[in-house]
Amino acid sequence: MEEIITKKKWWMGKVAYQIWPKSFSDGNGDGIGDLYGIIDKLDYLKQLGVDIIWISPLYRSPLVDQGYDISDYYDINPLFGDLDTMDRLIAEAKKRNIYIVMDLVVNHCSDEHEWFKKAMEDPDGEYGRYFYIAGKKDGKLPCNWRSYFGGSVWEPIPGTDKYYLHSFHKKQPDLNWENPKLRKEIYKMINWWLDRGIAGFRLDAIINIKKKLPFKDYEPDRDDGLANIGKMLEEAEGVGEYLEEMKHETFEKYDAFTVGEVFNDKESEIAEYIGKNGHFSSKFDFGPELCGKKADWMDHEKVTAEMYKEAIFESQTRTGSIGFLSNIIENHDEPRGVSRFIPAEDLCDTSKKALACAYFFLRGIPFIYQGQEIGMENCRFDSIDEYDDISTKEEYRVCLEMGCDEKKALELAYTFSRDNARTPVQWTGGSNAGFTTGTPWMKVNPDYKRINLESQRDNKDSVYNFYKKMISIYKEPKYHEILTFGEFIPYKRNQKNLISYFRQAENKKILVMVNFQKQPQCVEIPEMTGKIILDNTDRSMTDIIKAAGIDGNRKNGINIELAGYEALVIELI
Repeated sequence: MEEIITKKKWWMGKVAYQIWPKSFSDGNGDGIGDLYGIIDKLDYLKQLGVDIIWISPLYRSPLVDQGYDISDYYDINPLFGDLDTMDRLIAEAKKRNIYIVMDLVVNHCSDEHEWFKKAMEDPDGEYGRYFYIAGKKDGKLPCNWRSYFGGSVWEPIPGTDKYYLHSFHKKQPDLNWENPKLRKEIYKMINWWLDRGIAGFRLDAIINIKKKLPFKDYEPDRDDGLANIGKMLEEAEGVGEYLEEMKHETFEKYDAFTVGEVFNDKESEIAEYIGKNGHFSSKFDFGPELCGKKADWMDHEKVTAEMYKEAIFESQTRTGSIGFLSNIIENHDEPRGVSRFIPAEDLCDTSKKALACAYFFLRGIPFIYQGQEIGMENCRFDSIDEYDDISTKEEYRVCLEMGCDEKKALELAYTFSRDNARTPVQWTGGSNAGFTTGTPWMKVNPDYKRINLESQRDNKDSVYNFYKKMISIYKEPKYHEILTFGEFIPYKRNQKNLISYFRQAENKKILVMVNFQKQPQCVEIPEMTGKIILDNTDRSMTDIIKAAGIDGNRKNGINIELAGYEALVIELI
């Protein structure tokens, strides 16, 4: 049996915040978010209660995939600043007891990276072995895998009869982790950044580094004769050897915090990834992210409260106390969480707070994505040309090929596009939402006059102040240990549209209850003594206590009527 984590590490009990640098804050007025803007907002993040900042890729890159195509791992993209400014960010964050975590993208690099340029000059040479390069066999490509962004994973090398493999865009060639020389180069780079003072990494697409070899075809799942590359990953074995080697050569030497982007792991593998001696400190809970998703946008199901509840409950119960999940409701790869998980007709500040409460107190590390704390919503673009994301444009193309008209395809983009999460952060109700004094690189959501930080700061009932309140409770010494290490126990799991659970440690309990629907519903509470420590409605604490019969010494079971989208957190003594 896996030994449960008992020794507290520095990152446990921390609150993390993800920054998409291009859209966070523009410090030099060129319309693009940058390191100067992040430095300017450090005090804001400290005031919010953030301990760890994860910044999406800052490295030098042609930005074909918004920085996930790295041309130089040892340099900062000039759009964002330079190494000196990065050092300043690390130093200024340290002054505020904030840790900086970078994105680590090592499944692939850019086709403009020096390694790939040398590989293209001599595909059979030393650098050719840094990548997957192969020729046709019996007139056929090595395999029929479809890349994540559409089309074959194989791209021809000009002037040769050879091809290179790319799981993502053709300008993102996959690195060959079978090559120990390549792995050493990666480890050297990781240590270089850790020596510079960063606290750790989020590991992008890290499970993809292991391929099922030799290459083989899978049953096609579209008329193009190709098969989703995910089918290969289900069969690939041995990634743990690489991950353990990487940890030994890098992370564990620095006590670094690492979060793995791990999909579809088996219950038996949880300890291997995030247990006491796991490859990573934590991994994201992608259960909610997968809700309703099918191969194509047109087949996606509408996410219901029950689907969301079962996704988070399944993740929490299967993980148990083995390790720490990183809990999210949105990130740079997904539409806005409030637009995805809350029916459009129910979208309001109360329901946004309810969703926040449902996830924030789960066992694990709460992650907040930029703008989430003010309830930013999906953005409606007028044409596909306004979108920047390459995967959105590919999905849009597939929709049209499958018989969808342009209006419907654009509506699907509004619902599912990653660019929903990449519009500039809405700081004020003024010009360009306070994001920049220049021309924003991407359209600002037109709802910025209604949804912005400036209008929420001094409003005690705002989404922003609700997040501050949740973080304050999370860090309150009285509750911190139980919310960090306490057991997760589902409560009233079968009650429809009720997301309710206990956090329990020793003789202490906290009960989280969220009525995730517009209609009120009654919830039975067991025998208890306790008090309400958080509520998201307009009802006063006094009214709630009086209606519920909770007066600090009640020991009889009671029924509480929860209003539509009401969320309660109750301390049980």
